[in-house]
Amino acid sequence: MKKSASAFDALRSARLSLLAVVSLLGWAVGVQGGGIIGINYGTMANNLPPPSQVAKFLLQKTYIKHVKLFDADPNILRAFADTGISFTVTIANDRIPALANHSNAQQWITSNILPYIPTTNITRILVGNEVIATADKSLIAGLVPAMQSLYAALVIASLSHQIQVSTPHSLGILSSSDPPSTGKFRRGYDTVVLKPLLGFLKATGSPFMINSYPFFGYTSSTLDYALFRPNAGVFDENTKLTYTNMLDGQLDAVYTAMKLLNYSDVEIVIAETGWPSHGDPGQIGVDPESAAAYNKNLIQHVTSGVGTPLMPNRTFETYIFALFNEDLKPGPTCERNFGLFQPDMTPVYDAGILQPTSGAPTPRNSTSVGPSNPDPLEEKTWCVPTSEANMEVLQANIDFVCGQGLDCGPIQAGGSCFFPDSVRAHAAYAMNAYYQAAGRNSYNCDFRKTGKITTIDPSMLGYSSIYMPINRDFL
Repeated sequence: MKKSASAFDALRSARLSLLAVVSLLGWAVGVQGGGIIGINYGTMANNLPPPSQVAKFLLQKTYIKHVKLFDADPNILRAFADTGISFTVTIANDRIPALANHSNAQQWITSNILPYIPTTNITRILVGNEVIATADKSLIAGLVPAMQSLYAALVIASLSHQIQVSTPHSLGILSSSDPPSTGKFRRGYDTVVLKPLLGFLKATGSPFMINSYPFFGYTSSTLDYALFRPNAGVFDENTKLTYTNMLDGQLDAVYTAMKLLNYSDVEIVIAETGWPSHGDPGQIGVDPESAAAYNKNLIQHVTSGVGTPLMPNRTFETYIFALFNEDLKPGPTCERNFGLFQPDMTPVYDAGILQPTSGAPTPRNSTSVGPSNPDPLEEKTWCVPTSEANMEVLQANIDFVCGQGLDCGPIQAGGSCFFPDSVRAHAAYAMNAYYQAAGRNSYNCDFRKTGKITTIDPSMLGYSSIYMPINRDFL
């Protein structure tokens, strides 16, 4: 019998209250079965504390015992020696082709892993980040061979049982994700790249890693759904299952895609997820309260053992993005405000990861920004670079957009929008692609004051025709 909405909400509230208690106990005694909460430690800032201070802070003041780096910074690895904190290190995308060579892979392990173990607890190596989203054929073709070579090098060093090898993906690897039961990988990548990659992960006992951000997929009408707050839910007609939060929908879409390739038994790890505490004027739900709600509810959910509608009774190893606000990150204001902590290690808000006896400073007061509703432009508009924008900043804009999972293939060599071959023209494509997909709000074209909105078709301004159909599957 179908329950009434009020009865459903009452049952759900009671269930969430119980899960909150269970999750808090899990923090204290160590969640079993893989219910791990880690943190992404990014360093794109000029005001961060020394790694030694960060190590002491995490060890003594927080519950965090798992850290993911976007590189293999020797200073950080040395600073965390003898802490027992588990480390995931990352190899830059541009190193991938060379590491397909076995001798180069062995040399990388010798130079970047062996000097720091066992005193530093390195447990996973990530080969690149969102490699498929780059649409770079040489990187994509070299991805699985590089992973295989690095694993072989770990075997030689007798470390293959201690250190896993994987690579994180954006949701842009999916051609369909809504409803979750229709999830499937993009054609051309599914059988050629992802199937052998999943085969490698299964054979080596390593997880499939996904960067899953409800933040990039919500609207004003789905904010509660994205923040794990009470909502009407989303019903999947195919499975007859109801989704009460967006993250579950994203994870089940990935699971469905993996199942189509017969690899539903490979573990899924959330490599990145988070919510910014500050954004550009007019952004709804971008404030400390929303960020705290997302991350607190996230922690409760992924460690509770409830799982998702298609993956029930399980926990998810999850890495929150990010440890600090990073003032040098390109893109909109929100990109520099995903941190749980300010560079002086004061909390931006209470995310629930500080130990009760830590005596940590209280969160800084901060007000939410902008009006309660965004003001999307209704007429046909485009986002293009300003005439004053320099090439270095425009290249950073390209890198940011392509890293979000949008298809940048058209501006790669041989792509339909490769010409004119200039940073400005390619930035016009990338910035407009982001602007169109994100909702065509004025703040979606800010790009640190290097973008402007125009009502003139960019092809009339000397750019390639860049007004493309909007594809939100990456969200």
